[in-house]
Amino acid sequence: MLQRTPNYIKYIFTNFILLIVFNTIFRMLFYSFFAELETATSSEVQNAFWLGFRFDIKLAAIAIFPLSLLVLIVNKRFFTNSFYRKFANIYLVLTYIILTVFYAIDFGYYDYLSIRLDAASLRFLEDLKISSQVLLESYPVFKGLIGFLILGFLIYKLSKFIYSKFKNNQKHISKKIKAIYFIATFLLLAFSVYNSFNHYPLRWSEAFFSKNNKVNQFALNPVLYFFDSFAFRSEAVNMDEFKKYYPVIAKKLQLPKDSISFERKVVFTDSLSSKPNVVFVMLESVGVKPLSYYGNAINSSPNIDSLIKESLSFSNFYVHKSGTAASVFASVTGLPDIDDVNTASRNPMIIDQRILFDQFDGYEKLYFLGGSANWANIRGIFQSNIKGLRIFEEGSYSTENRADVWGIDDYELFSESDKELKKLHAQNQPFVAYIQTASNHMPFTVPDKKESFTPFSEDSISNILLEKSGFKSVAQLNALRYLDFNIGKFLERAKKSGYYDNTVFVFFGDHNTAMNRTDQYTNEYDLNIQLQHVPFIIHAPQFVKPREITKNGKLIDMFPTVLSLLKMDYTNYTLGNNLLSSMKTSSFIYLKINGEPAVGLLQDSMYYSRTNITKTKSLYNLNSKVLIDLKDEYPKKAEEMDSLLSAYYNATKYLYFNNKKLDK
Repeated sequence: MLQRTPNYIKYIFTNFILLIVFNTIFRMLFYSFFAELETATSSEVQNAFWLGFRFDIKLAAIAIFPLSLLVLIVNKRFFTNSFYRKFANIYLVLTYIILTVFYAIDFGYYDYLSIRLDAASLRFLEDLKISSQVLLESYPVFKGLIGFLILGFLIYKLSKFIYSKFKNNQKHISKKIKAIYFIATFLLLAFSVYNSFNHYPLRWSEAFFSKNNKVNQFALNPVLYFFDSFAFRSEAVNMDEFKKYYPVIAKKLQLPKDSISFERKVVFTDSLSSKPNVVFVMLESVGVKPLSYYGNAINSSPNIDSLIKESLSFSNFYVHKSGTAASVFASVTGLPDIDDVNTASRNPMIIDQRILFDQFDGYEKLYFLGGSANWANIRGIFQSNIKGLRIFEEGSYSTENRADVWGIDDYELFSESDKELKKLHAQNQPFVAYIQTASNHMPFTVPDKKESFTPFSEDSISNILLEKSGFKSVAQLNALRYLDFNIGKFLERAKKSGYYDNTVFVFFGDHNTAMNRTDQYTNEYDLNIQLQHVPFIIHAPQFVKPREITKNGKLIDMFPTVLSLLKMDYTNYTLGNNLLSSMKTSSFIYLKINGEPAVGLLQDSMYYSRTNITKTKSLYNLNSKVLIDLKDEYPKKAEEMDSLLSAYYNATKYLYFNNKKLDK
């Protein structure tokens, strides 16, 4: 088979393999001189090596792809035209030198900051004179330049040797065979770039699988990581603005005034004698407006309605940003997602955070979702910050019938989750689980029949009633009804499996579904904050009595509230508060007003907003029948809310980069 393979194909893969070897050599050098993995477990190191090798293959495939396309297009002519020979030699020499430059800079960058080369390193170019002087005084730059010249010469010789080796003995092959080789080579290189058998390509977030940051850093490839982080190169905290508003956030969160610290130790003298289980359930696309409990015209959510009546609920609870990835990031890290373009979960520079989820000592920690955890780089947020976390995703379950793009549907997700939780209960092992639903997301895939659930037909709901409810379609309504049905079934399973009584169930919406304007929540709709208003429900009949709390709450308050309810000692490094305390609270949101990024703050019935670029400011009373800008009528209130809004925004930016876990 190898003898029959055309020489131009052999040429491509010889160079591809050599590039893989080249990348691997630098990985071994990093491992030998910089990695410092003494505290890592053998399984962590092995996993890091395997992930790193995959990244190295991906980089090699990207590097060789342009030359490979040229060779595939011209095939035999590649060895008969001197232009192609010169081009290939120059291309390969430049490729190896550029890669070497990246690796060399990465070694120095990591030695200096203990992080792999990222786009933030470009800040050193802002003062090129000083940076150059430090470089010259710290490293053997001139010897390095000589080394680059020697490397370039050796690569040139190697490139000429490989070219001449495959130049001779060219065999004639048919156009059909050429086409097969073209397609096969292209697909193989493309797969090497994609480097995954699931629905998401190999991403930088997969490297962040360990709570030991040195392991994660070793798994990365610095060249790929540099360009992955490039989109976030301008992300930084304005320290002058942060220091200006720190006293405001310090007063709000009861922080030290004379030094910058967000650390608050919370200790209980009357801790519970047992360790209740905790299950967080993210309700995909569920806001308050579509729920019949909160006044929707259609009986859309009978199970959730009953659940609210039997639980501790918060009727003025808001997520920070409309979007699932944004809410997953905020709920886990305790920091709002205030990224203008992407989501914070996709920013490799802020993935490392000290979070409350990791402080459930003695608990088995689990994350369940129907699709892949590579989605929006969520895997990195969970795995790199939560020690011992087990992730269950598409491919992990015993029963898998993929419903749509989001993987298995919520019925199977809850069923598979229950199996794992039942096992832990039988072992008397406390657990904390995070279950991320998805069936209430477009394309609104629901079964024709599932036990007692049957979807409404298009003609079973009148257009008048549908319009009054705000739902845009019967399919959208059915998706919520199916999620509601599955919530009821999940609690039934929990009772049957035996862990219901000793478990605190926490349900929250990640954002509202897009709805039409109705006579419910009209001011929120007109101000574009309807999407942020969601239910927050804590259901634990053995631990908390049913009641409704109307004070303002926000998503980052969820973990402090639950940990305080459980009377578990914890250290809070985030911006979240315990909503069960007497502290006056506010809801901080991030949105767009007329297409411009903006921030907003809700206090009681007042809503204040400010756009980020034009600095347009507004103050409204959400309880008024007609929306009137009140900032001129209540300038002191507007100024007070503006100051707190700026404090939340700048404190979030600060903690993105200054709340990293301490190396042990």
